[in-house]
Amino acid sequence: AEARSMESLEKQLICPICLEMFSKPVVILPCQHNLCRKCANDVFQASNPLWQSRGPSAVPSGGRFRCPSCRHEVVLDRHGVYGLQRNLLVENIIDIYKQESARPLHAKAEQHLMCEEHEDERINIYCLRCEAPTCSLCKVFGAHKDCEVAPLPAVYQRQKSELSDGIAMLVAGNDRIQAIITQMEEICHTIEENGRRQKQHVGLRFDALYGILEERKKELLQSISAEQEAKLQRVRGLIRQYGDHLETSSKLVESAIQAMEEPQMAVYLQHSKELLKKITDMSKASMSSRPEPGYENMDHFSINVDYVAEMLRTIEFQTGA
Repeated sequence: AEARSMESLEKQLICPICLEMFSKPVVILPCQHNLCRKCANDVFQASNPLWQSRGPSAVPSGGRFRCPSCRHEVVLDRHGVYGLQRNLLVENIIDIYKQESARPLHAKAEQHLMCEEHEDERINIYCLRCEAPTCSLCKVFGAHKDCEVAPLPAVYQRQKSELSDGIAMLVAGNDRIQAIITQMEEICHTIEENGRRQKQHVGLRFDALYGILEERKKELLQSISAEQEAKLQRVRGLIRQYGDHLETSSKLVESAIQAMEEPQMAVYLQHSKELLKKITDMSKASMSSRPEPGYENMDHFSINVDYVAEMLRTIEFQTGA
């Protein structure tokens, strides 16, 4: 019972980023979840790659990232991760746990799987050629006698390490994608606001002239609306594309985290290859399409109404310098 209690406590002290016991100092997020400060800073830097001072006297602005446990958006001030409150209670519990626990981290009583061909033999090695767990008798006398094998724990630790790296990579990638989506949503808002302002500007100018200008006014407003809609459709299409990628990647992270919690090495290794392939494929997926700088600008629709009456019918939008 005491061992189970210690194991339950240990699970509560694992960082969701590095999957190790929290290291000092531990920071508490606004959503009440905890992270190692280093892990929080890694996620923050990945989500805010431009968060740097431009000079010795410059003060960096704040940034944001999403909690890897609940996806709650964490907004930081100019101090970044160092502005978060330390969780001294968790740090004290970790100190007590380490003093009381004599066993190494993650030491668990493993239930060994038995070989189907040799019922009295435990599965204790891994066939590198067949990529499957097996037993010693299968290597000596059975189907794997001509195969190269390796100790099960060594393969288990290597593949689990690869999966852990993949999870960290996907989490960082997801935060970057979310930041891009947020930026493009702001672009949509700016396009809409600029389009509204420019249409109002054009409307005021043509209302003063009215009459012979009414038909031309309608044509120019349609031009603004057409470009506004074309730009919005493109950016919103990109938002949907990034959103679909983010949803798929997030589900893959959840599956990977569940796999990390599998205590039986053989069971884990039976499914790890496919999971690692999915993570690799997802990580290689290209998500580079973004609107070019200044895409939201619509100032080229500005007009000058100080023309003489004889030239009213030749009014056209001014081209920006």
